[in-house]
Amino acid sequence: MRQIFIAMAAMLVCASCSNKSKPTDNTVGKSTTVEIKYAKGFTVRNGENGMRLVDVKDPQKGKSKTYHFALVNGSGQGVTIPDGYTRINVPIKRTILMTMLQLSNFTALNAHDVVKGITGTKNLFDKDILERVKRGDIVKIGMEGNFDTELVMAANAEVIFISPFKRGGYDAIKESGVTLVPHLGYKELDPLGQAEWIKFTAMFIGKEKEADSLFNDIALRYNTLKAKVDSVGGKRPTIFSGEMHGGNWHAVGGKNYLAQIFRDAGADYVINDENTGGIPLEFESMYAKAANADYWRVLNSYAGDFTYETMEKSEPRNQLFKAFRDRHVIYCNMKTTPYYEISPVMPDKVLADFVAIFHPELMPNNYRPKFYCLLK
Repeated sequence: MRQIFIAMAAMLVCASCSNKSKPTDNTVGKSTTVEIKYAKGFTVRNGENGMRLVDVKDPQKGKSKTYHFALVNGSGQGVTIPDGYTRINVPIKRTILMTMLQLSNFTALNAHDVVKGITGTKNLFDKDILERVKRGDIVKIGMEGNFDTELVMAANAEVIFISPFKRGGYDAIKESGVTLVPHLGYKELDPLGQAEWIKFTAMFIGKEKEADSLFNDIALRYNTLKAKVDSVGGKRPTIFSGEMHGGNWHAVGGKNYLAQIFRDAGADYVINDENTGGIPLEFESMYAKAANADYWRVLNSYAGDFTYETMEKSEPRNQLFKAFRDRHVIYCNMKTTPYYEISPVMPDKVLADFVAIFHPELMPNNYRPKFYCLLK
């Protein structure tokens, strides 16, 4: 009997050793599917042995330069990289970011430890990032077009997320040999498309499941509120945006993602053209479009209390607008609110702020705005 017991124990030990020698995770050698629903700027295909083939292009243009990356899990020995693709071993541990939109992705994914360089800290509120900069864990490499290449090298990044259609100045960085990866979320025209770039970021740092869960919640909240707004009948309010600076009125085009948020919140934007970015207008041109608009959206960085008196003093003709006279200016001060720092991954919160103003009956009585509120 004792001999039988010893034999059985030996068999169990051998079985245990055998199990330890084989991975129990059935995802090894495979990649979870990354499904893209709204973003137009990148696509993802699963390749061999867990490799992902990621194609990146300008989401606003049907035909534009496409960037190709092969994301390989771990060492990826024996993986054949297709022609034209740049290999990147993932998950990466060190990166440099160029925009607040990119930083918002890492913040939402709780991945500040991967960030080793940023362009600067202007209008930056995140205490953790500021502390990391103070300690020297994150370096400030300077603004686009005027990078400090020594600091770029000091960050020892595996990849640098860039915005190739902005000011650029990446030639000096290219010589460092670090892989440059375009992050084009800022060019998405759908608010949810912009937020969905969190999935793009997640593939580089191994947080795909977290990103998928986060985005699904964002999209659910956004679409649920939009559906409520769509059910509301009656006349829709009108809205315009921007201010006078340097002799021109700086507005956003009719195809801009912000214009889409206005529409999804139940208002009509006074500019209905095909422009996707900012457009400069003379005061008279904007006045012709917006003189009788119901609301006026303003986003700026103002030191101190921004008031109607401030607006009138900076441009006396502002008082000519109906929205000004009715005290219907919707305002966000980037000096006191981390707008660009977190709003890219919170389109549902931006939408809710506008719905609370246009259709307050759809929101709870105790609703507290995250970014925008009526100027008092």
